[in-house]
Amino acid sequence: MALHWKLVIDSRNAPVLADFWAAALEYEVEDPSPLIERLLASGQLSEDAVTEHRGRRIFRGYAAIRHPDDPFDEVSGIGLGRRLLFQDVPEGKTVKNRLHIDVHAEPGRTDELVERLESLGAARVREVDKGPAGRWWIMKDPEGNEFCAA
Repeated sequence: MALHWKLVIDSRNAPVLADFWAAALEYEVEDPSPLIERLLASGQLSEDAVTEHRGRRIFRGYAAIRHPDDPFDEVSGIGLGRRLLFQDVPEGKTVKNRLHIDVHAEPGRTDELVERLESLGAARVREVDKGPAGRWWIMKDPEGNEFCAA
């Protein structure tokens, strides 16, 4: 039986990074506000564990995005399929990522993809030419995490 998984990415500002990746991948930012309201009302969560971002109540230091076609729990807002969770950590990024995301354009549209990602806050690092395998860009997201756009 295949296992369910999510990719967890350490961050300095989880909601902002989630916004970037949701726009980059055309995913949806999860809305945990109904769950938060229920937990607050029952006394299972304190106000200091919550903050607000873009008019929604979120868990402080966490934000997640999910594929728009995948199922999600309507009570909690948590995705049940392809999902990225961003969590704030105290230390900053200091070395190259050991794991990264590859974003693929439709054939012949890599330049458009790279320009769109830059408009969202990504930065080009360098172009890589792999001969018959094509070319792609190594880029950085707004917090400096490397990823590839091809």
